[in-house]
Amino acid sequence: MVSNTVTGGAAGVSTVVQRSDCTYQCGYGRSIQSSRLTPVHFASNIVAIKFVGIRPMPLTKGGWNWVDGDRFFDREAEIKALAARVRDGTHTLLTAQRRMGKTSLVRELFRRMSVEGSFETIFVDLEAAADPADAIAEIGVQSMSAQGVWHRIKSRFANILPEVEFGARVDAMAAADVRVKLRAGIDSGTWRHKGDDVMAALAANERPVVLAIDELPILVNNLLKGRDHRITPERTEATDEFLSWLRKNGQAYRGRICMILSGSVSLEPILRQAGLSAKANIFAPLDLEPWDEETASACLAELARTYGRDLPIAVRHDMCRRLRCHVPHHVQQFFECLDEYLNRVGRREASLEDVERVYTGDMLGVRGQMDLDHYESRLRMVLGVGGYRVALEMLTEAAVNGGLLSDRAIERYRAYFPARPHNSSNDQAGPVPVEDVLHMLEHDGYLASEGNGYRFVSGLLEDWWRARHGRHFVPIDDRQVRAK
Repeated sequence: MVSNTVTGGAAGVSTVVQRSDCTYQCGYGRSIQSSRLTPVHFASNIVAIKFVGIRPMPLTKGGWNWVDGDRFFDREAEIKALAARVRDGTHTLLTAQRRMGKTSLVRELFRRMSVEGSFETIFVDLEAAADPADAIAEIGVQSMSAQGVWHRIKSRFANILPEVEFGARVDAMAAADVRVKLRAGIDSGTWRHKGDDVMAALAANERPVVLAIDELPILVNNLLKGRDHRITPERTEATDEFLSWLRKNGQAYRGRICMILSGSVSLEPILRQAGLSAKANIFAPLDLEPWDEETASACLAELARTYGRDLPIAVRHDMCRRLRCHVPHHVQQFFECLDEYLNRVGRREASLEDVERVYTGDMLGVRGQMDLDHYESRLRMVLGVGGYRVALEMLTEAAVNGGLLSDRAIERYRAYFPARPHNSSNDQAGPVPVEDVLHMLEHDGYLASEGNGYRFVSGLLEDWWRARHGRHFVPIDDRQVRAK
């Protein structure tokens, strides 16, 4: 027998499910539909539920953006680890290849913390930021929903900010107005002082603040390399200054501000190119690994249950085999494509033939291209024209050779693409060093080192890359190698 009771407390209202043999608590206002639950406690009063079998609520499709709540699956160990770091005041750098769920992990943690109530949470996206002044302004704007923080920021910027009321839901037009006015009051000569004011306002909040900064690596990359993708002494100095400012405030306000950094590209390879790796040493890395096949298959089974599909074990195994690297977004995207196909043909049960058809027609087709194109665009952004040429050649070399980029091929590419210094006056003049490109491709999860070279990590990315670039590609061993 199951009975529900409602209890109050510091963490707010929660649902308690009582059975003859156990009692389970589920915060976050989620109903219980399964008796097979294991409670896991972490970070003060926050309660996570480890699902064994059926989830408390049906898993729904994640779409193409970050997910939380009933669209969030697994990652309880990572949520627990990140929550423990927040409780201890440890600044964190989330590391993983694209689409592994870094933003979703943070958003789900924030969702749970908003119910638990011990921390103020602020999420900042710096993808559109061009300089430190933009970053400071965006942190200020995203602080509008935090009552105490916003009052202090308004008092410090009283001469430029309009009268905007705080609240949990901030009007978009009001926020845009604040962004414009706040940015107009910050320039290259005042951003450090104004930034210190914003950080001091965060630190003075009644509750400690968890500040998540997404896409910081993109801002750092733009600061360091500019539009022409050249690392100059002046740009290195400016980047050093911004990272030193962030580091100083992180150290000064530890325990009051806990920062979580993430991004669609990795920070470490960018800093390594300019010798600035030490500037990020206050951020402890937390790596998000791909799902194992058991977890990926469980996710597919749960989605199938929600949407009334029959995915036999053999079908789920074949889907996982094709992906090889079980990136959560790709797992859910594969199900979404298969579900829509079954809708079109009017069937409930999926077959191996259906998997083949959907994989080649949708995942590797135009639909999948919209998502996987982003892998290429990020390579261009981080490596520049010259570095992207090297990455394109070596990834295609691997794709047409069974996924392997051999040591022999790498040596020949070193001769084919002679290295140039990072501060070369012309990005078109030549490629960046092969070692730098390989480091970036390995760090961002495109390739993994093995005994006789490097191999594609993702079966999906390998197949897509081969379909997109392999048709007219000539392997390096079939070319006359000469310096480009």
